[in-house]
Amino acid sequence: MSDPDRDEPDDAEGGPELPADEEFVRSYAAGYAEGVRSALREILQHTSRGHTAQELRILAESRLARLADEVELKRKSLLAPPRRPAWSALLRAPAPPRPGGPTLGGSLLAGPRLEPGESRLVREERPERGPELVRASWPGFPRTVVVSLRPPDLGPVPADRRVEIAVAGPGGAGALSPGQLGGRLRDPTEASGGALVYLDALEYLITEYSFETTLRFVNWLVGQVTQTRSALVVSFDRRSLEMREMSRLERAFGTLA
Repeated sequence: MSDPDRDEPDDAEGGPELPADEEFVRSYAAGYAEGVRSALREILQHTSRGHTAQELRILAESRLARLADEVELKRKSLLAPPRRPAWSALLRAPAPPRPGGPTLGGSLLAGPRLEPGESRLVREERPERGPELVRASWPGFPRTVVVSLRPPDLGPVPADRRVEIAVAGPGGAGALSPGQLGGRLRDPTEASGGALVYLDALEYLITEYSFETTLRFVNWLVGQVTQTRSALVVSFDRRSLEMREMSRLERAFGTLA
């Protein structure tokens, strides 16, 4: 017969309550196991799609570069459910620009040209300001790389300094995955003087390969142009994403327009 006056409380299953350090160890081990399980599943998923070893390495590097942000996002989601945005914040007029020029993650005002190492997200419904920015910036780079389903008119960019990478042909024929695009972009960006990269096919990549895969590619590409002193212009329709996903995409870039 058990002693009714014992001081040690039982847990929900009738056993003695675990010490605090034991609970911490179990929680840590469970989280560690889930992380390893998730990583292996992702590797198997990419492998089943036919990615090469080089493409897998690119995907892994881009994922590692954003791991801290993903962990923080997961931590916040576990603490409390996401807050719904207030309608007043959505409908109010945009705030006037702050003096002092653009800052990291802020809105870009002015800047008619891109500098080496700079990445810029141009939020527009149709590719207009993005190509215009390329037409103004191309003289500062030995080559211009266009990644698009339907390459825009870049006017004065000479043919011998222009490289076009078709994301997919008619009907999706010959479609390139984000990993394959990364492989194609390595040579021109790592060549002497770097490259000016223009990309307007994110909507297609998100539809075909998921937002998470496309975001990892974008993070890798932003890091690549920074390291090689290249530059990146991305034209994107913000209506294609929910607010939270759009915010994550914007954080990948140095400046916004």
